[in-house]
Amino acid sequence: MTRTDNFLMLALRVAPHLVLFFVLIGLWEFSVHIGLITSIMVPQPSAIGAAIIRLYVTEGTIYSHFFITLTEAVVGFGIGASVAVSLAVASSLSEVFKRYVIPYAIVLNVTPGIALTPVIIAWFGYGMGSKMALAAILCFFPIFVNTLTGLVQIDEDREELFKSMGARPSQIFAKLRVPAALPLMFAGLKIGLTTALIGAVVAEFAQATAGVGVLMSRFSFQLDMASSIATLLSMTVIGLMLFYTMEFLDDRIVFWRRESRRAAASRARARTWINQAKK
Repeated sequence: MTRTDNFLMLALRVAPHLVLFFVLIGLWEFSVHIGLITSIMVPQPSAIGAAIIRLYVTEGTIYSHFFITLTEAVVGFGIGASVAVSLAVASSLSEVFKRYVIPYAIVLNVTPGIALTPVIIAWFGYGMGSKMALAAILCFFPIFVNTLTGLVQIDEDREELFKSMGARPSQIFAKLRVPAALPLMFAGLKIGLTTALIGAVVAEFAQATAGVGVLMSRFSFQLDMASSIATLLSMTVIGLMLFYTMEFLDDRIVFWRRESRRAAASRARARTWINQAKK
């Protein structure tokens, strides 16, 4: 199949979605224009587009807030993911450790993140530290549960094969259990990365001086709903960036789940062996 054929197939798949999107935008614009929808509460799409241009091009006020929120979410995710994966690995290796850790993890998960916000701000202050802390707390549980679930799912036949070949317990864990757990672990990381963003923004709504959440709150208090929705779309952009970054890593690391990636990896290894043989 040629590139032209691939492009045409992609265009045919995307075209209905684009048509539906522009029809909905047109109906929205028309409804506000004739007064069916109040423009103060729900602004016209054209007004939102103008606000986006103002935030990103003419004034450029969004960028500093954008990167502050992105930093809070990524750093908080890094902290929460590190703790979650470490505790999951330790729990998978020790039944006693797991028995004592899981109740605390469940208590942390069932506690509403919004309820924790005042406490976190009191502990870590009004700066970026409190936002990172709440992001880390909210992303912890899905990563912990998915990683632990993947690590404790044992393929007895494969493990018996490893033992028959003289593999040590550490080799079985590193070469068998960890690769088998990666798909579930990455599923947890994708969820955790988006919940980390939620935690950072929630903390910004509660108390902060900068960030996308702060900017959105300011516009909402001014009843500048077009700019508020434009800022909300910026949060969506951050979430998409984080999600597809993790999707890219998933595609590269857990390559054996996709036929095309598995074939590409096999060809790369074959080229390496051929080059080594020639030397």
